[in-house]
Amino acid sequence: MNARLRPTRHCERLRQKISLLLPELEHASQRLVTHANVRDLYPDYLAMMHGVIRASVPLMQAAVDRSRAIGENDPVATLLADYLAKHIPEELHHDVWLLEDLEALGKERSIVLARPPAPTVAAVVGAQYYWIFHYHPVAVLGYIGLLEGYPPTNALMDELMARTGYGAEAFRTMRAHAALDPGHREEFEEVLDGLPLTPEQSAVIGLSAMYTVHTMARAIDEVVGDA
Repeated sequence: MNARLRPTRHCERLRQKISLLLPELEHASQRLVTHANVRDLYPDYLAMMHGVIRASVPLMQAAVDRSRAIGENDPVATLLADYLAKHIPEELHHDVWLLEDLEALGKERSIVLARPPAPTVAAVVGAQYYWIFHYHPVAVLGYIGLLEGYPPTNALMDELMARTGYGAEAFRTMRAHAALDPGHREEFEEVLDGLPLTPEQSAVIGLSAMYTVHTMARAIDEVVGDA
């Protein structure tokens, strides 16, 4: 088939939408990495990310439960529940990994857990709950598409290690995601392309992804701004 006549895949459409706001996230990340006080900021960044990642498995489980409650008459919900039920075990304990990295930096787990997450962190995840329960749980794929579709690179980890002076034990979670997420991304895109999405469902996935890009950039900017 002529490439110009080939229908645009769902994953391609999602990447196009994410690309509109991705420079905002990239700029925020670069501000963090190149900041003069990045050594002090890095533990705060990990704590912020812990606030997001600790909610990811409960969020996906909520999407599974809601999808199954919708019933078998919704093929998108059925396929979504099957995918998430398989994916959830792959994401278990990643929040604990971050706490272990923070402990390697001398940050006590109890203190990290006692600190209230910022409203922006709550907003990253909270919007997903709204869409899951008040629109359609397929929206969560936008969130997953951003967080797993754009993993940290080993080059970025090397730069952060050099700039912070911290050892490899402080970067285990990020290194693990750099290794695991490309495979997760391939599986995600295969599932996404196989869904019989309506135009409205495709739109909410894109909206979810773009909102996640924007709020994650804001969350990183707040870490840098607190310095």
